[in-house]
Amino acid sequence: MFISDKELAARLSISRSTVWRWIRENHTFPRPYALSSGCKRWKLTEVDEWVETLQLVRG
Repeated sequence: MFISDKELAARLSISRSTVWRWIRENHTFPRPYALSSGCKRWKLTEVDEWVETLQLVRG
C-alpha cells in the first residue's frame, strides 16, 4: 500500500514540510516512489519498518 505525503505526515504527527525536509537531510528516512509525474508515494511497510528501527535504537 502506498501513502501520500499528507497521509505520511498525519501518521507520524509531523507537518508535510517536515516530511520533505527529512528526505533532504535524513539518509535513513524512506524515499518516495514516483508513481507518475508529480505523484510521489511511500510504501507503508517501509515507513513502518523505519519507525520500528527508531524505536529499537531509542530502546
